[in-house]
Amino acid sequence: MMDFENKTAVITGATRGIGKSIADSLWKLGCHIIVTGRDVKPQKIIEKKERFNYLQLDFLDPKSLHEFIGSIKDFDNIDILINNAGINVIQAIDQVRENNWQEILQVNLTGPMILMNTIAKIMKRRKGGKILNISSIFGVVSKEKRNAYSASKSGLIGLTRAAALDLAKYGILVNALCPGFNATELTNSILTKVEKDKIKKSIPLQRFASVDEIAKVALFLCSDLNTYITGQTIVVDGGYTIT
Repeated sequence: MMDFENKTAVITGATRGIGKSIADSLWKLGCHIIVTGRDVKPQKIIEKKERFNYLQLDFLDPKSLHEFIGSIKDFDNIDILINNAGINVIQAIDQVRENNWQEILQVNLTGPMILMNTIAKIMKRRKGGKILNISSIFGVVSKEKRNAYSASKSGLIGLTRAAALDLAKYGILVNALCPGFNATELTNSILTKVEKDKIKKSIPLQRFASVDEIAKVALFLCSDLNTYITGQTIVVDGGYTIT
């Protein structure tokens, strides 16, 4: 029932994982997608001949960010913005390095704010749009050594609420989506089987989410089926945060 024909979406950090799944799903439903990644010539992206554009964007490179903003600010039509790009460094509070702290905030919080600032102007001209910020369960709860990450993702939730109030009168809906543990390449690379099994036992549904399960929620929030949800934090975690 979801139709994205004649719509244009910008999805950051869409070369893998949740971002890639969302972008691929939007494309299959007729959307023109603009995906970003840090690599100039990424090797693993969804290759499409039509309605597909890849733009390099590195939030830690001022030149890259400036060029990206220049590429999109004159677009006549951007209907959807999905701020998915994010980074994390595992450090206890007494071991946090200032450069790591600044980089995580830049990518996870400041970058999304800059894109919202730019793209909201385009959406206001068209009197409508959807903005979805991909936060995390660690923006709602936390875990040891997630200081900068939790701060940035909590901040993204706060930014979502404030922006929703600013943009409601223009018909622009702004929400935050907080995924739990996902079965991604990154998860498999940083967690051992023992660690993954332990985490699964703490999730009421006893398993990780697939990226497609997260993407389905994202698609609903960004679709025309969503006409009244704004400023909300939607947690998709198999019940992890209620235990």
